[in-house]
Amino acid sequence: MLKAIRDFFALGQSADPAAMDPADPDQDLRVAAAALLFEVSRIDGQVDPEEVTLMRTAIQSSLGLSLAQTEELMAQAERRSKEAISVYELTSVLDREMTPDQKKRMVELLWLVTFADTRKDPLEEQLVRRIAGLLHVPHPDFIDAKIRAREARSPGA
Repeated sequence: MLKAIRDFFALGQSADPAAMDPADPDQDLRVAAAALLFEVSRIDGQVDPEEVTLMRTAIQSSLGLSLAQTEELMAQAERRSKEAISVYELTSVLDREMTPDQKKRMVELLWLVTFADTRKDPLEEQLVRRIAGLLHVPHPDFIDAKIRAREARSPGA
């Protein structure tokens, strides 16, 4: 699972993956992707600590960021999430720039956030479904991502 997260967030091939250059065109992709994670975490009216921990771990481990850099990216993503008029402005960037495999991994990360607090709220499921549609993720891939995320959160279930 961590490899999938690393592959997903490694959108840019900069020499120093820990460098967070706002001029880096891939920085906008990373912020938009992380903002979608925030969208899913707060759609049910509360952001649970488990959801924040999962987002932080995914972002930090996949990008090789320091804790301070991770917190900065998360702060940027949270601001972008709150300022976004709709998820379309976040997904449109990702839809243009991501490969089909990266889009599927994005949906899987969204499901991981959804399952992080052990409750799957209907609003969370609806939002993940909508984002998958905006990213043009085929339904079989959407279902596969959901199953993989559920299994990752509850091994042996």
